[in-house]
Amino acid sequence: MYEVGIVGCGVIGTRLAESFAAHPETTVAAACDVDAERVESFATERDAAAYTDHGSMLDAEDLDVLYVGVPPNHHREVAAAGLAAGVNVVCEKPIAEDAEAGAELATLEAGTDLATAVNLPFRYTPGFVDLRERVAAGEIGTPRRVSLEFRFPRWPREWQDVDWLRGREQGGPVREVGTHFLFGVRELFGGIDRVSAEVQYSGPDTYEESVVGWFEAGGTGAESADGAGPIHGTFDLLCDHDRPEENRITVTGTEGELALTEWHRLVADPGTDDERELCADTGETTLTLVDEFVTELDGGDGDLVSFAEATAVQRVVDAVFDSGGEPVAVGE
Repeated sequence: MYEVGIVGCGVIGTRLAESFAAHPETTVAAACDVDAERVESFATERDAAAYTDHGSMLDAEDLDVLYVGVPPNHHREVAAAGLAAGVNVVCEKPIAEDAEAGAELATLEAGTDLATAVNLPFRYTPGFVDLRERVAAGEIGTPRRVSLEFRFPRWPREWQDVDWLRGREQGGPVREVGTHFLFGVRELFGGIDRVSAEVQYSGPDTYEESVVGWFEAGGTGAESADGAGPIHGTFDLLCDHDRPEENRITVTGTEGELALTEWHRLVADPGTDDERELCADTGETTLTLVDEFVTELDGGDGDLVSFAEATAVQRVVDAVFDSGGEPVAVGE
């Protein structure tokens, strides 16, 4: 049985803890949060030890796995401490507040034989996996455009009303939600090579309320496998308006179109007479992540998103904010 320590007992930390508890080979042995009352309640419910300092937890407990579910500014510190203690690490997305900190973690990852992963669940979401496979199989012909669209009536969303998500430094919808979809583009077409975006903020130090931009994926200046060149994409985000929440990735090809909406629902030829639902399975993505991580711990080849992959996505996120409306090259 692999013993797990949870750092960060909020909504997502609770979700991961439930998956670790549900897996037959893992158990939540310890929990840590700066809110003493929260961690005591969290730990008591799971018959685990409670801590308010992750270093003390790592010193006191013989853990096999550390889950890092704190705000992004603290990912590098906590994940690095886990690796230094010889503990395998699962880190929440984004990998860090910026790509520089993410690259430091990727370097640490490369220097250890420990298992590492970032929680980017499109790797396991049935609808997204179906999308990726259908695009690769040529079901919509040659891909010509990938579009990312986000609408948030309010930010942060009601269920995640925490102060750090309002801030510009580590919060905002691009880091919190856009990271998933930019990772999705990477899964579909390879790395994103150039970005141009104009960003409007809700206040001097607060989150972005509007982003309009474009990007190129799959090899700038080079031909793709079908000779069509890089894939062009668009990024369109708007907060604080009287419309329902929407998160959508759409791939348009020469022979059809596929759209993933509501995080899991895959639709073919949306908005036409031929529209049809291809997948509506939400899956059990966090449990799948845990299972793949256990496979890695058991000596197998777990299908995990590495710190290096997550850092490549973070470089795209950074480029969105750095662009100022001008094209920015995104280096690996």
